[in-house]
Amino acid sequence: MPVERTSGGTSLIDVLDRVLDKGIVIDAWVRVSLVGIDLITVEARVVVASIETYLKYSEAVGSLTPASRPVMDGRASDAVLAENAALRAQIAGTRRETRRETTTARRLRRP
Repeated sequence: MPVERTSGGTSLIDVLDRVLDKGIVIDAWVRVSLVGIDLITVEARVVVASIETYLKYSEAVGSLTPASRPVMDGRASDAVLAENAALRAQIAGTRRETRRETTTARRLRRP
């Protein structure tokens, strides 16, 4: 069976009509990290569709989970929480030491 081709290319109006009729969902999950520290995490879901198409499929689109988002198991989550608590304790200790040193320096400067 021979392949039939149309004489002209697809116009922008045809493409927009098809996109609005069928709809497009773009799902993105991006993480920027430096030396193992997450700097930025962005989750985005863009839906391009006509109002009729969106209302028809909105429940299904809302229930989708981002496909590329990594899943943490319980052990990894516990390890992250423990590391977070240790770092917070270290920061608190550093702040206490800095306050002590500042107070001592101020006392020494007073005549």
